[in-house]
Amino acid sequence: MRLPDADDVRAAAARIAGVAVRTPLLECAALDARSGGRVFVKPEVLQRTGSFKFRGAWNRLSQLSADERRGGVVAWSSGNHAQGVAAAARMLGVPALIVMPSDAPRLKIERTRGFGAAIVLYDRMTEVREEIGARIAAERGAVVVRPYDDPGIIAGQGTVGLEIAADAARLGVALDAVLVPAGGGGLAAGTALALGVAMPDAKVWCVEPQGFDDHARSLAAGQRLGNEAGGQSFCDALLAPMPGELTFAINAGRLAGGLAVSDAEVAAAMRFAFEELKLVVEPGGAVALAALLAGRYDAKGKSVALVLSGGNADPAAFARVLAG
Repeated sequence: MRLPDADDVRAAAARIAGVAVRTPLLECAALDARSGGRVFVKPEVLQRTGSFKFRGAWNRLSQLSADERRGGVVAWSSGNHAQGVAAAARMLGVPALIVMPSDAPRLKIERTRGFGAAIVLYDRMTEVREEIGARIAAERGAVVVRPYDDPGIIAGQGTVGLEIAADAARLGVALDAVLVPAGGGGLAAGTALALGVAMPDAKVWCVEPQGFDDHARSLAAGQRLGNEAGGQSFCDALLAPMPGELTFAINAGRLAGGLAVSDAEVAAAMRFAFEELKLVVEPGGAVALAALLAGRYDAKGKSVALVLSGGNADPAAFARVLAG
């Protein structure tokens, strides 16, 4: 598959216009005071299905041919890509089947099923989701919609970066940096493509959970590196085993680097978002905010945008986080 470019991101923006939510760029005085900089947040928690993933899913599925739509789609995901694909498929009248880990948050499984998708559960520790999905797709004659290593998905996620640049420009702000959560790297890659043209002086940093910092290590090494088996984090949306092939090919030359945060720092960021921003942010969606609050990125004297990538927090787990 060819690598997408900024033109693909602009084309995706035209496709999702009027369908996806154009989320705002918000400023928070409490964040400015904590960081010593001027900080903006991009709340993709307000997006359809509660995460940025709907953008890429709609961009990819809306380009299917009539024959491909009849055959349906198969995807694999721990929850946010699952919901994005399921919702886009229902809106387009396309059959969808999603392969999800059995330990995915119940809320994400229920919401995916609620959008009309069929679900196949698998054991994250003993089975390989890509193998399961590929087999089912071959049996059904369905199109595989990968969660990040797909040009249409990457381009759709890049519309986040286009909107950040446009809103910052309207405010007269030249951003120094944009911090983006990273699992497989699709959001980071798309955002970097968009900002490379729209706001080229803004440096894009990816943020990951500790123990799953494969992007940070891969960027430093100049090659794709995987995570060690057995690692644990409650950032369920960001537990990809290694950077994607397409996403790393883009990110290797465009990202400023990678940052890693602990689960405790993520929990503190979730509490901050709830108390100060009045937003519910899931663990994986809060890592960029955590990096700022924990001092992993020094924003003093800088203008910085943070992407809050998802808000599909498990209610019980979120209550425990708020309780401290």
